[in-house]
Amino acid sequence: MSFLVKRLGSAVSLLFGASIIVFLMLSPAFGDIAFNVLGENATPEQAAQLNTELGLDQPLIIQYTQWLLGALTGDLGTSLYSTQTVSAALAARMPVTVALVVLVTLLSGVLGFAIGVAAAIKRGWLDRALQFIATLGDALPAFIVALFLVTLFAIQLGIFPATGYTKFSTDPAAWARSMTLPVLALTVVAVAGVAQQVRSSMIAVLRQDFVRTLRSRGLSETRVVLGHVLRNASTTGLTSLAVQVVGILGGAVVIEQIFALPGLGSLAVQASGRSDVHVVLGTVTAYVVIVVVVNLLVDLAIAWLNPKVRLS
Repeated sequence: MSFLVKRLGSAVSLLFGASIIVFLMLSPAFGDIAFNVLGENATPEQAAQLNTELGLDQPLIIQYTQWLLGALTGDLGTSLYSTQTVSAALAARMPVTVALVVLVTLLSGVLGFAIGVAAAIKRGWLDRALQFIATLGDALPAFIVALFLVTLFAIQLGIFPATGYTKFSTDPAAWARSMTLPVLALTVVAVAGVAQQVRSSMIAVLRQDFVRTLRSRGLSETRVVLGHVLRNASTTGLTSLAVQVVGILGGAVVIEQIFALPGLGSLAVQASGRSDVHVVLGTVTAYVVIVVVVNLLVDLAIAWLNPKVRLS
């Protein structure tokens, strides 16, 4: 319980610190927001009036305090260009990005662990192939992979749609088809890194003395690998997977643009292009929440697999 409380406290502190940094970075980055909203032909008097209405003429610490108090109650402000609240915009876009991140994370984890374990045990050509794929995965950005998948499977073969999104509640089959290529584009990049870390950790654990002791006692190779070696090596793999989530979120911004997915990434790009600071801040906050939640779940999984972590 104390371990969980510590991790929750760290997660809240990280979220609080990130919100401060993002707020301080975004506020001066967009310049005079009033002129961005009203246009270049606006008079200084009109800009000053709008700044007063939006509370932008107050010191940054007061602006942040007001935003934080509202955020704690679920009020993230209102878009500067419409009457839609930021919370409503995020609620409409969040399911798309969360589904994309969850599917890619699960697929990358399962494939990464399977490939990494196989490469560590079999070695030979499989290990060399993993090294090549890992290097290729690090070198190729997600949008290059996405363009290749679209050209092959959407344009040439016509198996999947090139762009567009269908809600799961509307048509589950169409939803799966619209999500397949975006998920694959991000998975190809993420799975290589996870597999490489699992492979290296598995090889290190296989060389330890306790593995030879287990084998000398007559335990089957499957039980030794899955019951003991993988349990000890999985910590590194899970940590790598948590790090990959940050890259997945960054890649999702571009992937959502390529496949015209109505997620948080496309919302952030649109809001940044028109200096809608409230929407940008809300979107970045949502991204931070996703990263914090994923890292918290990974920490709990690692603590379950390795009891020593709970005592550290």
